[in-house]
Amino acid sequence: MSVRPRKKIDLKISQNKAYQIILNPLVTEKSTQQSEFNKMVFSVPVNATKLEVKSSIEKIFSVKVTSVNTILLKGKVKRFKGILGRRSNTKKAIVTLAPGNTIDLSAGV
Repeated sequence: MSVRPRKKIDLKISQNKAYQIILNPLVTEKSTQQSEFNKMVFSVPVNATKLEVKSSIEKIFSVKVTSVNTILLKGKVKRFKGILGRRSNTKKAIVTLAPGNTIDLSAGV
């Protein structure tokens, strides 16, 4: 049984939509260590897809993205003054850049 190659999907996205998908960069100790291997971590909306994240990063920062890994973080149940509350779910996107491409987060956009 042969495997068919995937169709290449080119997702066109506007500049405004790109800024709505990439909420903010996550700067932690772990994400700083991953930046040595051309990986950047961003916070994205829960309903964002990998293709949307890839095209948004390429449009905003003018870099080539090789892969996108997403992590869905479930919100914890917490108590506040005896009342049960729940934190909202969040999604992180770990973006791997092509060799030679970099994103300087300290400069701003």
